[in-house]
Parts: sequence; structure tokens; C-alpha cells
Amino acid sequence: MNRSADWIAAARTLTRLGFGTTAAEVDATLSAGLNTVVVQRLRASTASDPGAQATPPPTFTPMAPLGKSPDRASRSAAKRTAAEHTVELTRWWLHRMVTTQNPTIEKLTLLWHNHFATSAQKVRDPHAMLAQNQTLRALGRGQFRPLAYAMLTDPAMLKWLDGGKNTRRAPNENLSREFMELFALGHGAGYTESDVRDGARALTGWHITPAGTAQVRARLHDNGIKSVLGVRGDLDAAGFCDAVLDHPGSAAHVATRMWRQIASDTDPSAATLRRLTDAYGSRRDISALVNAIVGDPEFIATSRVRSPVEWLVGATRALSPQVQTADLTAMAFTLRQLGQLPFYPPNVGGWPAGQGWLSTAAAQTRLRAATRLASTPQNTTVVDAAPGDRIDAIAEVLGLAGFTDRTAAVLRPLISRPPSLIATALVSPEYLTA
Repeated sequence: MNRSADWIAAARTLTRLGFGTTAAEVDATLSAGLNTVVVQRLRASTASDPGAQATPPPTFTPMAPLGKSPDRASRSAAKRTAAEHTVELTRWWLHRMVTTQNPTIEKLTLLWHNHFATSAQKVRDPHAMLAQNQTLRALGRGQFRPLAYAMLTDPAMLKWLDGGKNTRRAPNENLSREFMELFALGHGAGYTESDVRDGARALTGWHITPAGTAQVRARLHDNGIKSVLGVRGDLDAAGFCDAVLDHPGSAAHVATRMWRQIASDTDPSAATLRRLTDAYGSRRDISALVNAIVGDPEFIATSRVRSPVEWLVGATRALSPQVQTADLTAMAFTLRQLGQLPFYPPNVGGWPAGQGWLSTAAAQTRLRAATRLASTPQNTTVVDAAPGDRIDAIAEVLGLAGFTDRTAAVLRPLISRPPSLIATALVSPEYLTA
């Protein structure tokens, strides 16, 4: 199978901006123009996406406070309700990832979930986790400043990083520190402990209302003068956000983290980083940054190990997109085993990336999931193909330019057993990397 450089570039772009692709999607993209398709995906609304409209989000009420001394039965009931609703929430998002016709929106939502990593394990409020997810989806293709401020004052984030416990009498530095260190600047990027302390003071007073919204209690906010990264004044959350994002290191940090989530398991070169930050610009335009990443001259030569969500959602979209509740439950079980269950990042730094996903234990889990998917494929392209054409057929279904001679040698004895052929292709090096 000979594929042109343009075909390979389009396949790589569609895969990185979604959860995989197919040969038919690549061909259609080349006919429409790759740049045109990328721009359309970045500008599209979920309202025009039948798959998104068919998977409306669940409805949860905010978790009621338990009070100062709840009894054991109340604690157990609240914990059980939160767990059940979070299972429903996870299944819903996986369902939307599989069925959406514009996977770029869900892919970016996932990337921002990893960037502003927040875990339901501590938050224990599905309403707050869903609201954060919706905010990431709504703001994740616009300007970074509104997104960053929304996360800084987000109820789930306030619970996750103890922002609701941050008062003028007892400042809590968690949110201030992580916002600078992970979300906006990067470790050791010029901020000091004094900046962290004054940042915490700027963020004092926020609390979560019974309706699940975040508000400032004026009496708990520190109105004194603060100094953050050289910006001095009676800073509040907005002033703190602006001071951090205006720091010269912020643009490079965000661009680098996005490059690593979309393009490569390694940092961009200095030349690429300059191109990315130029595109990102003073407006901190996320869509312009994403467009610059996939259009960069170095993009085509990059390589990324597919994360478990990217791998499993992509395989499901290609082979069996008409998922039922049992399928979604099985997907969630597999992703928990692989270490990347949505809404449960391991820590505030998000999930790891790269070769860590390719452990021996993970290989066995992936093979079991691949075998399950391959046993009842709704896409019969491989089964219906002549035996001698089946290796090319599975490459087309998975949006691959082809297989190396080494992989083809492993696949060739399986051509008379399509399920085994499909499962093995799903765990091939060509499909595990993108």
C-alpha cells in the first residue's frame, strides 16, 4: 500500500485532532483541503453535531453539604450517590467521544481536562465535575485567559485544590501554587514563594454555594496590597490571573504543554516554539495555537504514544461505534485498568505520557479489550475482503498508511481469522503510536 506524503500528513493530523481516523475520512479531507477541515473543526459548534446532540449530558443536582458532624449513614449515602453518578458521568463522556462527528471538540476537552487536572476522587460532586467538563468544552477553543480564569474560580477546582478553604485569616496556597507551577507558567519559571503567598491572598474568600456556583464572600477576602510577579495592588482572582498570564514565560509553557499533548512526547525545538508562541499571540488564541501545531514543518516527523483513551475510543469509533451501556461499562473498566479513566487523573499534574503506557501489564489489558472489540465488529470491511486483501483492509479501517514488514509478518498468518487479525492490528506498533 503506497500512500502519498499528503495522505500521511492528513491521517496524522486527523488522528491527533481526534481519536483516530479512517482511510475514507482521510480521502474526504484531502478532497476538501486539510487546512479547510482543520479550521472547520476548530470553529464548529456541538449544536451542528448529530452525535453530540444524541448524547446530551446527564442532569445532576449539586451535592448538599453534610454539615459539621454527619453520621455514618449520611456519609455513606452521599458517597454512594456520588460514586453512582460519576459512573454515569464517565459513561456519558465516553459515549460522546465515540459518537461525535467532530472529535476535535472532545479531544480538546480531554486535553484541557488533563491540563487543568481535577479528580472526582476528592471532589465527590458529579454536578461540579460535569460543570467543569462543560466549561472546558465551551472555552477550550477560544482565548486562554477566559478559560484559565474560569478554572481558577471553578467549583470543582476549588474543591480539588482547597480554594474553598482559603480565607484572609488562613490563606491556603494550593491553588495559587499549582496555577503558576502547572497551569500557566511551569515549574521554576520565575515565580517565588512570596508570589505564591500573595497569590493565595488574592484568591481568598471564594466558596461554593448550595446551588453549586462559586462566589466570593467579601468578609473572607484579603483586601490588602499584594505583589505577584511584579504586579502590585489590591489584587483579586482576576488580577492574579492577569499577572500570571502576562508573565513572559506563560505563552511558552502553554504552547509546550499543548505541543506535547497533540504532537510529540518531547518538547518542541526552539524554532518551533517561537512559531507556536507567535501564532498564540497576545490574544492567547487557542485555536490559532492548535492550527500552528498541526501545520508546523516539524509536526509530520513527530511521534506520540496514544494514551489509553485515545487508543480505546479510536478503536471503538473505527470498529463498533453503536455502543450500548454494557460496552461503555467495559470501556470504563479497561481504562481504569490502563490508568486513564476520565474524571480520575492521578494528581494535579495530570496523566503521564509516552512510553509509560506501553508496559507489559498494559499490553495484556489492551489485547483483551482489542479481542472483545474485534469479536463483534460492526464494520465488516475486513471480514468481507478477500483473505489476501485483509491486511490492507484493516489498515484502511484504522486510518493507517500501512504496516511495516515486521508487523505484516505477524498479521499474515491471521488473514483467515478476521477477529484475530483485527485484534492484533489494534495492538500493533503502528496503531499504538500516532
